[in-house]
Amino acid sequence: MDNYTYNSLMLQLEGLKVTEDSMYLLFSLFLIAYVVVMFLNVGVLVLIMVHKNLHQPMYVLFCSLTVNDMIGSSHILPQMLLDILKPPAERLISYNQCVVQAFTTHYYGAAAHTVLMIMAFDRYVAICDPLRYSAVMTNKTVIKLKVSAWGVPFVLTGVLLGLTVRLSRCRTLITNPYCDNASLFKLSCESVVINNIYGLAYTVVLYVASVGSIVLTYTQITVVCLTRKNQSLNRKALKTCSTHLLVYLIMACSGFTIITLHRFPQYSEYRKFSVVVFVFVPGTLNPIIYGLQSKEIRKFMFQIFKSIKCFPFNKCK
Repeated sequence: MDNYTYNSLMLQLEGLKVTEDSMYLLFSLFLIAYVVVMFLNVGVLVLIMVHKNLHQPMYVLFCSLTVNDMIGSSHILPQMLLDILKPPAERLISYNQCVVQAFTTHYYGAAAHTVLMIMAFDRYVAICDPLRYSAVMTNKTVIKLKVSAWGVPFVLTGVLLGLTVRLSRCRTLITNPYCDNASLFKLSCESVVINNIYGLAYTVVLYVASVGSIVLTYTQITVVCLTRKNQSLNRKALKTCSTHLLVYLIMACSGFTIITLHRFPQYSEYRKFSVVVFVFVPGTLNPIIYGLQSKEIRKFMFQIFKSIKCFPFNKCK
């Protein structure tokens, strides 16, 4: 083993396998995807900040999801855009940059779960105990929930990457278009049993906690709706909970697909493209789905789609 490959400070990203004919088309599609995600989420975030009638716990908590979607897209898509235009041998990244990107990758995924968990709690209080909603969901409570939603993933992800950076490296090829924990510890020739155990526990705890909280809150909400037989309450529950549940299912299914495909190396190309789906689909659909809840956000969305429809032919004035 030569000195260059042992603990090298430069790593090579395998990236997406694209031909010269499809390279610029794929670059254009990814660029459009990134612009759409950022434009929608920044627009919704600004609207919530500007309109005082949107300064409600539900929308304040949704801001955390919006920021998380922007983080998720910004730490992966720009790197992939640059690498698409480069030959495989020139797709290089420093080890430190790779660690930061891996941390952000897992932090983004974990924070998506925790943010949706606290949003489920907000819906539970609003529907099951509406008279005490203002007393329970105070500004202090909302701040605590947001700190928990961002703090817990930070600690869990910090331990995850801490176990990986302690390993020495004897390889330099990241078999992915981006850096993640599994790709990093696979560079080592040491035993990675501890990494696999903690990584599995990390995933199980995260999914069990999020799925458990969603099932528990929605079971309670369903029971309340069935027992009270209040049509107004049922409409409110259906409107808000269906939105939240749809967002959660999109995020959970996208993340679970990547985790599953990691176990099957023969489907590596499918796994690579599933990452784009994991970033682009939730990041685009989340503001659209939640936009249906608010007149101001809905109006913003309609203006965007109208502009897109009119732009090529300049029909709208």
